[in-house]
Amino acid sequence: MTTTLKTMNNFEEIAAREEEFQLATYKKFPFAPVRGEGSWVETSEGERFLDLYGGHAVCATGHCHPRVVEAVREQAGRLLFYSNVVYSDVRAVAAERLVGCAPAGLTKAFFCNSGTEANENAMRMARMKTGRERVITFTGGFHGRTADSISATFLGKYRELGRPNVPGHLCAEFGSVESVAALADETVAAVMLEPIQSMAGVTLAPPEFYRDLRRLCDERGMLLVFDEVQTGIGRTGSWFFAGSEAAGGVVPDVVTLAKALGSGVPVGACLTTEAVASGIRENDLGTTFGGGMLAMAAVAATLEAIEADKMLENALAVESFLRQSLGRVPGVAGVRGRGLLLGVEFAEAVAGRVQKSLLERHIITGTSSDPKVLRLLPPLCLTKGEASTFVEALVDALKEVGD
Repeated sequence: MTTTLKTMNNFEEIAAREEEFQLATYKKFPFAPVRGEGSWVETSEGERFLDLYGGHAVCATGHCHPRVVEAVREQAGRLLFYSNVVYSDVRAVAAERLVGCAPAGLTKAFFCNSGTEANENAMRMARMKTGRERVITFTGGFHGRTADSISATFLGKYRELGRPNVPGHLCAEFGSVESVAALADETVAAVMLEPIQSMAGVTLAPPEFYRDLRRLCDERGMLLVFDEVQTGIGRTGSWFFAGSEAAGGVVPDVVTLAKALGSGVPVGACLTTEAVASGIRENDLGTTFGGGMLAMAAVAATLEAIEADKMLENALAVESFLRQSLGRVPGVAGVRGRGLLLGVEFAEAVAGRVQKSLLERHIITGTSSDPKVLRLLPPLCLTKGEASTFVEALVDALKEVGD
């Protein structure tokens, strides 16, 4: 008899079925969430976990935000899908609202299905606009796992996993405009970067770096692309890192988005300028599922929820609370990042052990390529009380790993 949701009653059976029929992906936590609300998930065994990871920074509005759930439910009963060969009322609304949140100058949206797909299309736009082929990205950067995106990724061993790599990718040192200038000849179409390098340990450059990059790109005819798959849609306390004070006010030519954009419904997007969009013609870009009605309903509702619940303001308030609280915790050397994309830096390389200890205390966090940095990517609705629960547990976890 085929196993159904109703016949799987415990974690062991769920895990066994996945192991039997699914290819390996990530190393998995030892539990199976079956429902969620706000910053919390409940497992198949009835245990509650405080989620400060959000499924890779996806659940920005919290788990099952009522506004998003209702929008998706209503749209599912009206029309699940039709492709971009038709006009769509819900796509029109989603595009207008997304552009309305964007920094001035980013006026056109292209919807796709994921962050890596958004980055692939951003690089394609840059090549089409400039007539050039090569792209400069950075040490520590991660841009996805499809062919062009993984070839643009110089973090860890990802490029090795993606071999044979797409040619034409150059690597500069993050934070060094001089290293970009040394590579930026007439063959380079774009400079693409994560403005905060999340997986590299939540690494951030000073505002002057982004301003100097903007100036260099303008001087040498290159497009500037911000990969905001993690930093976008309110994560840093503003709608986008682009145009913010931390970015030195810089607005790039293309911004890529995904993760938080649909509150868990898969969706990605590129936002770009009229100058770039004017050169794109019918059939230059395409996607079967990108811009589908269900995803567009989720996008529109996500943006509404963040605004209505004042989540941008909350992200900044909780960030301030965490910085102050963590500054008093023995063993914490510093806090990196912006808003609720934070890296807790320890004095010793204990992030992995701390993560495991916190998980035993029913708190989900993330690690990074830096063994000293624990990553926090919680819902933007995280409360100060919930943040305090984490800090208290962290004190105990650090004592435990130090014994």
